[in-house]
Amino acid sequence: MERPAAAQEGARPVFAAGVPGWLALLLGFLTAVGPISTDIYLPAFPAMEQSFHTTAGNVQFTLAIWFMGLAIGQLSVGPLADRYGRRMPLLVGNALYAAASAVCAFAPDVTTFSAARFVASIGASASLVVPTACVRDVVSDRAAGARMMSRLIMVMGVVPILAPMLGGLVVEFVSWRIIFWASAVYGVACVALVLWVLPETLPYQKRQSLSPITLLTRYVALLGDRGYSVYAMVTACSTFMSFSYLTAAPFVFVRLFHFSPLHFSMLFGVMAVFMIGASQVNGLLVGRVDPGRLLSGGVVLSVVGTVLMVGVSLWGGWYASPASKGYEVWLVIATMVLALAPTGIIFPNAMMMALADHPSQAGAASALAGTLQYVLGALAGVVVGLFAATSALPMAGCMCLGALMMLGMHMLRPTGRGGA
Repeated sequence: MERPAAAQEGARPVFAAGVPGWLALLLGFLTAVGPISTDIYLPAFPAMEQSFHTTAGNVQFTLAIWFMGLAIGQLSVGPLADRYGRRMPLLVGNALYAAASAVCAFAPDVTTFSAARFVASIGASASLVVPTACVRDVVSDRAAGARMMSRLIMVMGVVPILAPMLGGLVVEFVSWRIIFWASAVYGVACVALVLWVLPETLPYQKRQSLSPITLLTRYVALLGDRGYSVYAMVTACSTFMSFSYLTAAPFVFVRLFHFSPLHFSMLFGVMAVFMIGASQVNGLLVGRVDPGRLLSGGVVLSVVGTVLMVGVSLWGGWYASPASKGYEVWLVIATMVLALAPTGIIFPNAMMMALADHPSQAGAASALAGTLQYVLGALAGVVVGLFAATSALPMAGCMCLGALMMLGMHMLRPTGRGGA
């Protein structure tokens, strides 16, 4: 009996001559939808508050809604990508993101904006899940996969470096609504690239069945795999640390250290440059150094950085004299670099080690890991908000908590699985 044409096509390697360099560029561009949509509209919060005649809390809640949609969307998109292939969820997801972003652009009130923002996050979740699964589809070797993930992180990191500055310039000179028209255009560009450039990376014969029971069983099985759950939680605890910084940094540097919005945006970019640089160092070292050792080194550096940041914050808040207060900001920035830069090493290695033993369920595995990341990221925002922000200590303390949780999870990793 002759196999379907799709099955015959899926039997051939996607890239017979080797994975092309442009694939990481394309996947990075797609994955950047999530970070840029998170960062670019943060400078617009005060303008949105005035435009919608609402409170600052209601505008800030739209960010929580965004994270909530990303967490929910990833759980459903991952299995869909394992069932129907990688291209279809990306096409539908980015089209949904573009349409919902356009609604955000002309929303008359914060309720309409929040609803559209939630729908946009559901669509954007496809671009957070599927590119990682594509990497696992075309690269089976852990070292090669970690190198490709490092390139992907570099590409997806370039846009978020510019996002806050671009958002600030838009708010300064034109309406904040232009930000969401630009987001809609970005979504349309992603649809075009997937439609005309990205090949299907999941062979027909490797696609998984889809049913509620199968889905639940798949997620339970993944969580029951110690190797997967430990490394997925390492990435999630790293996200808790990063989102503690993202949530608290605007207040700490603008309100306490008196940075201008432009200078804060530049600081935001500098931090991203260090993280991207670390990911490229990781790409050079993978293959020469065991990924488990790289991961261990990155986790230890983050813990050391956050502990030092807590010490600096305690000194600055309780013991520093007025004459020495000027040094506090530079010490906080230096320790923050030490804490956050290693995430460029931690994420690609932990993610590839989590997916290594689940090639046929890469979509579901990537989705569950992404959901854990955004759940802990949202939790970080809640925890930071519980403390009065009268110093840098709440930010430093929450970042340290995330780093210590990451260290604890890393210590539970199974032996003999690329972990040193």
